[in-house]
Amino acid sequence: MAISTVVDKCRKHSEEKCSALRGELEKVLCADSAATVLICGSYARREAAGPSDVDYFLVSDKEDEHEGLIRQINAVISRLGLKAPSQGGPFANVGTRQSIVQNIGGTKDSNENLTRRMLLLLEGDWLFNRGSFCRLRREILAKYLGGDIPDHQIALFLLNDIIRYWRTICVDYEHKTTEGDKPWAIRNVKLVFSRKLIYASGLFSVALTADMSIEKKVERLEELFDQRPLDRIVHICGEAPTARMVRCYETFLDCISDQKKRCDLENLGRGGRSDRLFREIKNEGHQFTLELLKLFETTFHSTHPIRRAIVY
Repeated sequence: MAISTVVDKCRKHSEEKCSALRGELEKVLCADSAATVLICGSYARREAAGPSDVDYFLVSDKEDEHEGLIRQINAVISRLGLKAPSQGGPFANVGTRQSIVQNIGGTKDSNENLTRRMLLLLEGDWLFNRGSFCRLRREILAKYLGGDIPDHQIALFLLNDIIRYWRTICVDYEHKTTEGDKPWAIRNVKLVFSRKLIYASGLFSVALTADMSIEKKVERLEELFDQRPLDRIVHICGEAPTARMVRCYETFLDCISDQKKRCDLENLGRGGRSDRLFREIKNEGHQFTLELLKLFETTFHSTHPIRRAIVY
């Protein structure tokens, strides 16, 4: 199957399932519920294939409705023949508006809150209560860009949390695949491609808004975060310069969309670093990283404030 066909198939599959989920949730969830149901992961990025989980979470301040909402959502997911998220993680769970919007940094901010906040911004989409989702995203951006930040200064608060998120998932990957005994190879490949992609898309977005007023920054970031991460980087850097990077990413999607290849990676232990399939996709990952670096260097000149901000 041609790579472009796989990409189109993933996008079509994701769109169809997200549309079906929205329609079913609109039927079964209470219309006056204050909850927001958000989707992240491959479905939100429009990259899902058959085996992909529906990674969702709720934002709700009504504790009495949490358990019932999760039960109803999981029932809809099952009825549509899809996979609910694994138990014990940040998904199929509930966060409050305060924990996501107000507790940024400090002792009340957790890895789980950081994950939800960053995924909401960088790849998130809505499944129920679109208006609330858009308001929540604007509140988060306003928090990051509020205070006494002068116009035309890079959004350092937001940038630092994007960097913190990327470094956190890199460290968590090592913990989960050694002490946590989680599948190693598939997580390694996802870290190199899809996780790095959302990080880069956030980095490039903040850089693009460096010389804008605060109001314009928020507005532009909302527009950028409405796009899927891959589309976002293409939009910022242009189609021709991003062509090789996109081809690398398409190879990754081609691999994890293939049931047998995905299964082989999921079952590959740490001793399998020399496995042919793993080495092929890892080599493509090295090229993907180089292409992202080239895009960063050619899109944002040597005196651009993003260069100093990501180091110091």
